[in-house]
This record gives sequence, structure tokens and C-alpha cells, in this order.
Amino acid sequence: MAVGDYEEVRKYYELTETIGTGGFAKVKLARHLLTGEKVAIKIMDKLALGDDLPRVKIEIDAMKNLRHQHICQLYHVIETSKKIFMVLEYCPGGELFDYIIAKDRLSEEEARVFFRQIVSAIAYVHSQGYAHRDLKPENLLIDEEHHLKLIDFGLCAKPKGGLDYHLNTCCGSPAYAAPELIQGKAYIGSEADIWSMGVLLYALLCGFLPFDDDNVVAVYRKIMRGKYSIPKWLSPSSALLLNQMLQVDPKKRITVKHLLTHPWLVQGYSDAVQWQSKYPLGHLDEDCITELSVFHKQSREGMSELISEWKYDQMSATYLLLQSKKARGKRVRLRVPCLTGHASTAQSAGLEHSRHDAQLDGTEFTLSTPVTRKVASKQHENKENVDTESALRNEMPIALPAPKTPSAKSQIETQVQTTPFQAPAFKESQFTTVTPIKKPTNPTNTDELTAAEVLPERRCHSVELDLNRAHVDSSRKKRKAKIFGSLERGLDKVITMLTPSKKKRSARDRPRKVKAHYNVTTTQLLNPDQLLNEIITVLSKKHVEYVQKGYTLKCQTRSDFGKVTMEFELEVCQLSKPEVLGIRRQRLKGDAWVYKRLMEDILSGCQV
Repeated sequence: MAVGDYEEVRKYYELTETIGTGGFAKVKLARHLLTGEKVAIKIMDKLALGDDLPRVKIEIDAMKNLRHQHICQLYHVIETSKKIFMVLEYCPGGELFDYIIAKDRLSEEEARVFFRQIVSAIAYVHSQGYAHRDLKPENLLIDEEHHLKLIDFGLCAKPKGGLDYHLNTCCGSPAYAAPELIQGKAYIGSEADIWSMGVLLYALLCGFLPFDDDNVVAVYRKIMRGKYSIPKWLSPSSALLLNQMLQVDPKKRITVKHLLTHPWLVQGYSDAVQWQSKYPLGHLDEDCITELSVFHKQSREGMSELISEWKYDQMSATYLLLQSKKARGKRVRLRVPCLTGHASTAQSAGLEHSRHDAQLDGTEFTLSTPVTRKVASKQHENKENVDTESALRNEMPIALPAPKTPSAKSQIETQVQTTPFQAPAFKESQFTTVTPIKKPTNPTNTDELTAAEVLPERRCHSVELDLNRAHVDSSRKKRKAKIFGSLERGLDKVITMLTPSKKKRSARDRPRKVKAHYNVTTTQLLNPDQLLNEIITVLSKKHVEYVQKGYTLKCQTRSDFGKVTMEFELEVCQLSKPEVLGIRRQRLKGDAWVYKRLMEDILSGCQV
């Protein structure tokens, strides 16, 4: 990772873990510094995008113009010479596709709840002159309130002549493509979306696709015939709706307008599907404007004008995140950052960009995201998941005492930040106090603290170089151990990491605690190593390649010609409620439904 490309992002966001990867992009979880809200940052490399770069521009332009309760909200766009960063609404529930895997198939009642939301989003998209053209369960996310959010507008189209204008580009996923697309005919985008919605509803109700085959050509033949099986559990009304949507002749397909009031969709509800946006761009929230005005010492009128420009910069992001907080019943308040380092740069840059030069009175605040630390040289490249500046701001430093050797007075002492940790090979009573790790006096080699998680699989260069300067004085009293115990355990961890004779995993490297999500399968096993070995055994039997890192397995499958066809992760994790072991699964690359079958095969093979 080129650190320079991320500097602009770190002015406003604290980056944490990677939560998704793709061919040309990855998605990181982050926290907006002023509001404290979680966001997802989609990071794209311009060079790697190549011919797909225009598609990204299309997606950004569309999302700037679409604002709806069932569309994933774009907050902020940051572009550098090499990268494009899209700051998006964070949906912790994951993909609708994972929900289908977890449920196998949805009940008619639950499918109706979700499908009403899909119809609402698409009706709004069409009303704004757009056709989505890539509707599928992987492009629908579940937010914390269990609502769907439509994503991925990279293939959307907004015909200049309106939605009735014919399109010619064949795009989207083959299994969801309308017959007129694969026949190479000119088509109406909104009609093609209706077909895709029919396939999507079928997948919700049945747990598999209506038109499926290992051979793409065979899939196309089935689509053009429009013949599919009707499982016995489908109700007559469900089968009728699917038939109305999956008409080979686009002119015979039901329209979105009629879907809004369709008997199947209004069953159990008192009214038709509400498709209008609850958050129109032209309406500004008074409470959010007031908070921004007070914070930036600007008039409400001036702030309203700035927000109304919708530049999707820091000011737009802050307003939208405040509005999101208010919608969830949280207080509309901004945090006051420390005006040092990146924070002051962020504020000055944000205000300058918004044509506002008011000075901010700041006090330091602490973000709630836990950060573990190590000592590292500034000369070494920052690791991908490390936000060094924000990590330093988050913790109060522990100043170490000066060593008793006279030469220490000429050395610059490093303030070391650590978290308590008990390494398995050493007891706290074995070591009492530690002299500071000294910096060299050469200014070109001056070290700074950075934050990163110390794992057995990662090497810490500066600790390797300076470990011989860390001295242990076992004659100090035990009471001193209470003060510096966390430092000792941190160094014990480093020693364990650098000692080849130690086990591959230490006590620190135990299963990660996660919340019960739809991409986590619960198990009956209590021993994480036993569960991990069980998974590895099944992967070997299925000829799935994997690389192990702690309790995470990065897996891939290959074709007969050696081409990678599927990439995914399996992780043994600890669920907090209930306190059981689980298997977290995440698809990284490959066909979603092939992945679903493979997951079912692997999980059924595990004796869990």
C-alpha cells in the first residue's frame, strides 16, 4: 500500500480491518472522526481498473443523484492520482446472498418483506430515469435494522431519451439476464430489471436459481425458453407473480407500477409499496444544519448553502452521517477533535474546501475502537490495515523510567504503548521492570510509534533491531510489576514471536470474537483447534487449496487448466451470544451459486 494515497482519507476517517475484497477493489471498515459513525470505504486502484474506470465514474455519478431508504448511501468521494475512495453506508448484516445460504430459502412472509423493499428501491431508481441492470442477491446488503440496501450501480444506465429509450449493451450476470439481452436485441432497461427481479424473488423463495447450469450456453438456452420448475412449496399466488415477471416477451411482463399494488405484495399490509424517498436531496434537516453551523461557527444560511452544493466532500459526509444518527434515535452531536497532526490538517482542509476559515477550539477525544500496538520504525512502510496517526491519538502514552546507566541521559527515550497480555511462555513474576528501548541519536533514524496488531505471522522489524537494547532487571520489587506489567507482557509477546522454538500460535492468537451474522455457521464443538482441523480435513478431501493464518483459512479452487475459479475465506471464530464456536465464511471471487453449493458441501462434511 502506498501510504501517501491514504493520507487524505486518514484526515477524516480511522481505518480498521478489511471487510471485503474483489478483483480491482477492497472494502475497509472505518470510523468517521467527527461523528464516530462506522462507514465502509471502497478503495479502487485506477491502474488496476483499466477499462472499468468509466464504470466507476458512472456508479459515483448515479449514487450522487440517488437518495433512498433502500439504496446504500454514498457519503464522500476522495480521489488521488492512483486511488478512488468511495465512503459508503456500512451494512453489518452482509449480503442478502449470505442470508439465503444461512436460511436455505425464505418463507413467503419473509420474502415478501424483503421483496417489498427491493420493489421500493427499483421503483425509485426508475423514477429518476435509471435502470440498474445488475440486480442479484449479492448486490443487496442488510443493514443493522434488517433492511435491504441496493448497491453496485456500475452497470446502471440513464438513457438521454428517458427510460423508454432502447439500450444495446449486454451486461450483468448471465443467470439474471433477460432473454432480450442475451439475444443481442435492443431492450428497455426497466423491463430487463423486472426480469432480474423475478429471478431474484425465485431465489428468495426457493434457495436456488430458476435457470441454472454449469454451462453458460445451456443457461442461455433455458432463459430464452423461459421454462423453470415450480417447487411444491410455492403457493399459487407466488407462482403467479413469478410467471408475470418471468415472461420471455418483455411487453407481457408486469410493470413496476403494477408491482406496487400487486395482491401478493400487499398481502398482510394495509397499503401499497411506498417507493418515494424519505430523504429527498432538496430537503435539509434543521437539527443537522444547526449542529454544523455551531461547530464551524458559521451562519445557518451559509451552512445550508454549502450542504446544498452536494460536493460529497467532508462537509457532505458529516451532514449525511449526522442525519443517519438522528434517524436511528442518536443525538445530533459532533465530536471535538484534537488540533494536532492529522486532526488539525483534516479540519483546516475541510473548512478550506468548504470556503470557511473559522478556527476550532478542540480538546482531545478517544475513539472506542480498540487498538493493539507495537514499536516500529517510521522508515518501514506502514502495513495495510494500520492507521498510525489515529492509533496514537487514541491512547495515553505510558512514559518509562530512565535507566540507571549514565549513558542513557544522552539518548532519546521512546514512549512505548502496550496493551495487557499474558504470553504463555513467561509469567509476570519472572520480569519486573524494563529499561526503555532507546532511539539512536542519528536524526535520520529517529523512530516513531505506530500501531499494528502483533501476530505470530507478522514480523516487527524495529523490534528485531532494538530487542538487544531491552534489558531486564529482575531485582526490582513486585509492586513495580503492577505499573509496568502491561509493557512486560507486550515484550514477552514480541520475544515469543521472534523465538523459532515457540508454537505457531500463542495464547494471544485465539479465535476472534464476532457477532452472530448470517455468514457465520454455529457449531457444537468447544475446541477451536479441533474445529479448525475438521475444516482442514474436509478441504483436503474436496481438493480445495488453502493458506492458514491463525484461525483463518484463505481458500481457492482451480479449473482443470489451473485457473483460479473461486476464492473464499473460512474462519473459526468465537460467538459472544451464545458463547459457541462458529465458522465465518466470506466469498472473495467466483460465481455466487457455485460458492453456495461448495459451502453446503464443506459444512455438511464437517462433523460439527
